[in-house]
Amino acid sequence: MKIEVKENNVRIDTYLIGILNESRSYIQKMNKDGYIKVNDKEVKNSYMVRENDIITVLEYKVETDILPEKMDLDIVYEDDDVIVINKKNGVVVHPSSGHLSHTLVNGLMYHCKQLSDVNGKTRPGIVHRIDAYTTGLLMVAKNNKAHNILAKQLSDKTTTRTYIALVWGNIKNDTGTIDAPIGRSKLDRKKMAVTLENSKEAITHFKVLKRYEKATLISVNLETGRTHQIRVHMAYIGHPVVNDPVYGNHKLIDDTGQCLHAKTLGFIHPTKKTYMEFTSELPECFTNILDKFA
Repeated sequence: MKIEVKENNVRIDTYLIGILNESRSYIQKMNKDGYIKVNDKEVKNSYMVRENDIITVLEYKVETDILPEKMDLDIVYEDDDVIVINKKNGVVVHPSSGHLSHTLVNGLMYHCKQLSDVNGKTRPGIVHRIDAYTTGLLMVAKNNKAHNILAKQLSDKTTTRTYIALVWGNIKNDTGTIDAPIGRSKLDRKKMAVTLENSKEAITHFKVLKRYEKATLISVNLETGRTHQIRVHMAYIGHPVVNDPVYGNHKLIDDTGQCLHAKTLGFIHPTKKTYMEFTSELPECFTNILDKFA
C-alpha cells in the first residue's frame, strides 16, 4: 500500500492509525519490524510526516491465527454463495490487532467450511461491515466470485441499504440529503469528519419517520459507504445519533452504543441474478432507548 501524505507535522504512527484501522502499538511494531517506509527509507515512530511524503506499508502478517468459534449467529438467509447476517449489538465484524477472537468472522469460520478470501485471512467473507455497536444486516460471501460481484454492486451504488436512526433534536424538513466529503479528522485520527482535505465523496439521504419532543426517528439511505458515514453526517448537521459515544454531544443514556440499525439490505444475487431484499426488526437495545422518548 502506498499513501501520499496530505498533512504536515503529524507523527507517522498517529497519522496511520485511522488509515490502517489499527492501534498505535500495532503500527509501532510494524514500523520497528521494517514494514513501513517513508520515501523508501525506514524512519522512527516519532518521525513527523510532511506533505507529499510517500508512505509504503508492506503486508504485515498477523502472528496469531484466527480461530473458529461457536457463536449464536442470527442467519436471515444462506445458500452456496451468500449469507445474510443480522448482526447483534456489540459484535465486532472482523479481527484486528489485539482483538482476534469473539468477532463475527470467528463465528462465521465455525459455521462455514468456506468463505471468500478476497480481503485476506483476517476478513474472510466480509464484503462490507458495520460498526460494533451498530446492529442489523450485512452480506457475507462464501466464494471469491460472489464476493467480487457483490463488492462491485456496492461500488456501483446498486445495492439497497436502509438504516433506522434516532437522532437528537427536531429535524424540520421531512426529507433531506447530506452531500459532504468525509475524511480522517485532523484533531483525532481515530475519528472521521467532514473535510475537504484527503476526503472522499459521501452522500446520505434521510426521511423523517416520527418526531419526538427531543429527538427524531429517521430512515437513512446510503449512496456511498464511508466509515461512520451516518454518524458523522448527522452530527455535522447538528443532529447526532442518540447514545453515540464518539460523535454525540449529549450525555449517554446507557452503554449499548448508538441508536443505529441496518434495517434493509437488497442486492442482486451473484448467481441467480435476481434481486433479493431482506429486513430486520429494531433490536431491544434500540427500542429500550426509543421508549424513553415516547
